[in-house]
Amino acid sequence: DFIDLCHGPHVPNTSYVKAFKLTKIAGAYWRGDVKNRQLQRLYGVAFPSRKQMDDYSTLLQEAEKRDHRKLGKELELFMFHDWSPGSAFFLPKGAIIYNELISFVREEYRKRGYKEVITPQLFNKALWELSGHWQHFKENMFVLNVDEDEFALKPMNCPSHILIFKNRTRSYRELPLRLADFCSLHRNELKGVIGGLTRARKFAQDDAHIFCTEEQISSEMMQLLDFVKFVFSDTFKFEFKTKLSTRPEKFMGDLQLWDVAEKALEGALKASKLKYEVKQGEGAFYGPKIDFDVRDAIGRDWQLATIQLDFQMPLKMEAEYEGQDGKRHTAVMIHRAILGSLERFTGVLTEHYAGKFPLWLSPVQVRILTVADRFNDYANQLQKRYFEAGIRVEADEKAESVPYKVREAELDKVNYIIVVGEKEVAASTVTVRKGKEQYTLDAEKFMQQVLEEIRKRI
Repeated sequence: DFIDLCHGPHVPNTSYVKAFKLTKIAGAYWRGDVKNRQLQRLYGVAFPSRKQMDDYSTLLQEAEKRDHRKLGKELELFMFHDWSPGSAFFLPKGAIIYNELISFVREEYRKRGYKEVITPQLFNKALWELSGHWQHFKENMFVLNVDEDEFALKPMNCPSHILIFKNRTRSYRELPLRLADFCSLHRNELKGVIGGLTRARKFAQDDAHIFCTEEQISSEMMQLLDFVKFVFSDTFKFEFKTKLSTRPEKFMGDLQLWDVAEKALEGALKASKLKYEVKQGEGAFYGPKIDFDVRDAIGRDWQLATIQLDFQMPLKMEAEYEGQDGKRHTAVMIHRAILGSLERFTGVLTEHYAGKFPLWLSPVQVRILTVADRFNDYANQLQKRYFEAGIRVEADEKAESVPYKVREAELDKVNYIIVVGEKEVAASTVTVRKGKEQYTLDAEKFMQQVLEEIRKRI
């Protein structure tokens, strides 16, 4: 009476399995539906060698230490509550990281010609029927009854950006038009699959939609691929893998336009000399896409950035512009997010850096420790000066020993720990501790050094 719920076999025979380990058990509802009977799920791993299993166990231990839910609580970055499942509370320190990420993206938007918009959360189902989401995505949407009609919280921004595009007559001279949006999104994920920041019901993206002509697709795609490289390779020093996802089984629109879209994306990838893998049938229902998997410090891959080319939704929603020939033409729309979900990206960064964020993102960049109470005035003067210059700085004046306060600052993942005592007050210097390094520096010079590192996003 045994039923194998997995497609298999996974190995030709069990002689390939030289080591195995059962890891945990859990309850699981049949087909993920709480209305169905609960099954008992057993988790296990198997490997062709003991060494591989030991390496995997070490990786799991490291992953557990880096778990963003654990670190988020310890470092007071964010929290969760059963009364709002799948939605994070960003605490003051976590909000600093979140807002710094938005500021970083906004700075790039200004350089790259984006215009930021703010859009509503709630739309009549007529919009979602027109966009195709009602037919293809309704089960993932929160639907409400409003004014004796059905409305839904938006799971994505694209239809509302088309409404902005259609707000008045557009000319080819305005294209490409790049609209960016940080508005919150809601998706009705099953309670059993939501997990911390990496799988949430409420989140925001560094979302944007580019309206362009067919002739502009190639140049826009090249600029977007450059944007991705700048963010992941140049800024965060991540390695990433690239995937091209093609037409799914359930798709919207004309086959010929799908073929044009897929060729355009593949052409851009080849021109940029990026290695990529083709994922047949894994595109969005409205268009093919390029996804980027980022590899973290312990070798795990996270899907973050996405670029999607869409001929279908602008056609369906009549997003038109007046061409050079005086006739009406349908715009092409590129959907794109670089960081992706800001919640998910924050969770990934927390685990990648094990809570010790780069200086520019860190909630507490400098902490000043006093050797004794009589040096508090000097510490407060430094704190005021550094704070006014734009550094996130704290002064620890507790009546504890310096080693105790240093240890506390290290546990709080502070980037720079500076100690002030009699010598420092006399010479207007600070003694700097960073990791195992320790050195004395002019207090003003130290401030300028920190500001320069923040400016360079080191």
